Amino acid sequence: MTGSDDEPPMDAATWSPIHGREWYAAREAVAGLRDVLIAAGLDREFPYLRADLNAFGMGLIELGRISPETAERLAELLRLALTCQQEHQDIGGLGGGTT
Repeated sequence: MTGSDDEPPMDAATWSPIHGREWYAAREAVAGLRDVLIAAGLDREFPYLRADLNAFGMGLIELGRISPETAERLAELLRLALTCQQEHQDIGGLGGGTT
């Protein structure tokens, strides 16, 4: 038996998602993604976005179903982000190396 004499052990009857760091990590990730989707004008395109826990207590993010147009917009945003990241790395490499 685990726990002190004052506290009952945690079992399925007393377990709550708000007691786990996985729940808070999932909520924080959803909040960050939500903010980016709002900034990109895609907030209404992800009506099923939510944080969740599976039966094993692992935090998960559900994006849900989206339209093909939304998937294309999301893919384009990801391509742009990758391009910007590559350009930033290329610029950061200039002048910092040896010849």
